[in-house]
Amino acid sequence: MLQRSLKWFATLTTLAMLFVLIGGALVTKTDSGMGCGRSWPLCNGQLIPSEITPELVIELSHRVVSGVAGIMVLILSIWAWRAIGHIRETKFLAAVSFIFLVLQGLIGAAAVVWGQSDFVLALHFGISLISFASVFLLTLLIFEVDKKFAAESLVIDSKMKFHIYGIISYCYIVVYTGALVRHMEASLACPSWPLCAKTRIIPVQLHEWVQMGHRIAAALLLIWMIAATVHAAKQYRQQAAIYWSWMISLILVMLQIVTGAMIVFTNLNLYIALAHALFISCLFGVLSYLTMLAFRSNYQKNESSQSKLPKLSATMK
Repeated sequence: MLQRSLKWFATLTTLAMLFVLIGGALVTKTDSGMGCGRSWPLCNGQLIPSEITPELVIELSHRVVSGVAGIMVLILSIWAWRAIGHIRETKFLAAVSFIFLVLQGLIGAAAVVWGQSDFVLALHFGISLISFASVFLLTLLIFEVDKKFAAESLVIDSKMKFHIYGIISYCYIVVYTGALVRHMEASLACPSWPLCAKTRIIPVQLHEWVQMGHRIAAALLLIWMIAATVHAAKQYRQQAAIYWSWMISLILVMLQIVTGAMIVFTNLNLYIALAHALFISCLFGVLSYLTMLAFRSNYQKNESSQSKLPKLSATMK
């Protein structure tokens, strides 16, 4: 019964963190960051604001959701630590999920009270993404306790590990460039797609370079993702966790690129822009899962090698 309750709570916490990510994107895309003025955690210095504006509602709602999610993450971290602390990754993920959520909140508060440069604010989404991914992985570990999936039995070669570690690191860079596009208000700096403008190829000013830099980075991510997925299709069809994770990742990165193009074609449609943020969040979560599987493979290999040492020593004697 305890395990079932923990599963439900972990699932709800993961969804709450997803809402935090989308809420943050909504605040940025609607330019609602100053909806509560230079006041935090109060809104315009008041517990209950007297003047209600759409920007205030969006900003205040994001703060409330982030606060509730923070409490949920703290409870989940402690609960998981006590319930499945024997699983190697649990304590690390529990600590990271809460620490990065607090860090995300502090950066948001600092941006409101003192203001921050666009380059610093672009870190905000990436930090929230790490917290979300940690909660997501913690939830998967909780569901994994039933042993319906033996993750430790996976065998991952060095080429696949290179793809996994390289792509998730590069994906984080792409996420940063995308966040920088939003915070610099460069989403429509290039009125055409995939080129910046129909009459010229080379960008001519900073906002265009930021926009085209993000597009090129996303295109390279797609190419690398295709190569990794082809390798998974050839070598890992019998290992469903690896195979389907790459298939899902490829679909998500393609949806990410399609929605990125549609943002330009629809003149920054809000729902498409939020879908853009949703797809990258899900993609990073799946890549984080692949990373955990790769680390587990390393651990299992080292553990297996260590177990053979006493036998080797005995043979030499």
